[in-house]
Amino acid sequence: MRAVVAGLVGLALCAGPLAAQAPSECSSGDTAIGAVFPVPFAATAIATTRKLNVLVVGAGSSTLPGPEGARFAYPARLKAALEKRLPGTAVSVTTDVIRRRTAADMVRAIETALTAAEASLVIWQTGTTDAMRSIDPEVFGAALERGIDIARSAGSDVVLMNMQYSPRTELMVAVGHYAEALRWVALQRGVSLFDRFALMKSWSELGVFKLRGSANKLDTARRVHDCIGRLLAELVVEAAGQSGEAIKAK
Repeated sequence: MRAVVAGLVGLALCAGPLAAQAPSECSSGDTAIGAVFPVPFAATAIATTRKLNVLVVGAGSSTLPGPEGARFAYPARLKAALEKRLPGTAVSVTTDVIRRRTAADMVRAIETALTAAEASLVIWQTGTTDAMRSIDPEVFGAALERGIDIARSAGSDVVLMNMQYSPRTELMVAVGHYAEALRWVALQRGVSLFDRFALMKSWSELGVFKLRGSANKLDTARRVHDCIGRLLAELVVEAAGQSGEAIKAK
């Protein structure tokens, strides 16, 4: 996969080590991961306690429907991928996922959820609801900064994830300002951004996944979530490896 520094100039980098681990259909997008920043709290937990507790904070697009939805959604696939990549490390992935929450709503829940999960890493997926409700992008950005500060004060790193791409809603929901706010805050605060929107759009345009129409919709959604979980795990492992700790990963 090629990494992209999602800054104001959108400077693209060459393909990096994340490409080597994921299945070919997962890694075929041209853009997916922003600048990878260290995750010192998570790296220390892995190196010293052989535990990694992850908290996924998100909204509806972090889930899948049906009785087996949780099993196939990206948080569960992230856990499976991290366990494979970090042998000997006990991995726990807890979810705080509620539909239609804004970033400000999530900030109010992060501290309590972090304490309950004893997490050293937060995967924070946000942006869609703020865009749908036309929340002021500056208010959205300020909420992101508050959430990052709360997590770090509690001893947890943060990886941001933006909204999912959908051909049906691309022209109905203006996500540009919110995507830019996520990129800007990520760079300013030194946290990694998983650019799910760009990745899914690239998959759609390349025909890797058919995101239009309803044929095999659930099967496609499961495959997309599996890829997101795998690639997100690669980002976490790479970020942990940049943190100065001796991380043993496959």
